[in-house]
Amino acid sequence: MNPLLEPLRSRYASWLGLPAEDTSDTSDEHPDEVRAMPVILRIERAEPPGRTALLEAAAAAALAVCLDERVQPGGEWAEPVHAWLDNRIRKVARRARGAHWQAVLDLPGSTIEVDGAQARALVPGLVKEAPKEVSRLQISGSELPADTPGPAPADVPLLMLNPDVPMTVGKASAQVGHATMILAALLPDDELAAWAAKDYRVAVRTPSPARWKELCPVEDPEAAWRDNRVIAVRDAGFTEVDPGTITVLAQQPGTSA
Repeated sequence: MNPLLEPLRSRYASWLGLPAEDTSDTSDEHPDEVRAMPVILRIERAEPPGRTALLEAAAAAALAVCLDERVQPGGEWAEPVHAWLDNRIRKVARRARGAHWQAVLDLPGSTIEVDGAQARALVPGLVKEAPKEVSRLQISGSELPADTPGPAPADVPLLMLNPDVPMTVGKASAQVGHATMILAALLPDDELAAWAAKDYRVAVRTPSPARWKELCPVEDPEAAWRDNRVIAVRDAGFTEVDPGTITVLAQQPGTSA
């Protein structure tokens, strides 16, 4: 298992077991020390991307930053990424187009393109120190119409959006980015290497309510991972959803469940 993601791995099960109100408790956090990973979604006015493809790109980009070779000890991204992982794992999605999109390409991070949709995850840092190329971008107004992507490929992780919890594409992009990170934290080295060879590609779909209920691992997250290779993303509830909401399930391929 990747040692970089150990903080996330060690917190996973306990986080799912917290009372809902405790997931949003920031009493021990100084406002000036809040860190976040910016996730920039390219949404051009004339030719907007498909919603599913953009979410798949965002999910892969977030993990690509975390596991980039520059995050290794002594690397130029090591300090900011480690500092972020040791605290609350916040992501802030913003939309960009035209010259503003071109500007963020000069900032350190990883861009993933899926079916023409592009997302760039940037190296996390203190929110108060966000570069102007990021802070000037809008967080709201990033919605895209639902689409019908068809059956999910069987050879990449499946990320399932909660069918009972509407989310904007900005909110959902942060949540699927959390999902890829948790999943990567639990994978053995050989499976993680195989995923890396596919540029951390995923399939994002919305299951039926019955399928969601069947797979949701809140009661016993360790058994859900052991038996069904399923993990869950539980949101702190700072935006759009209530504290403690399960927003995404991720299932590693290779299970018949």
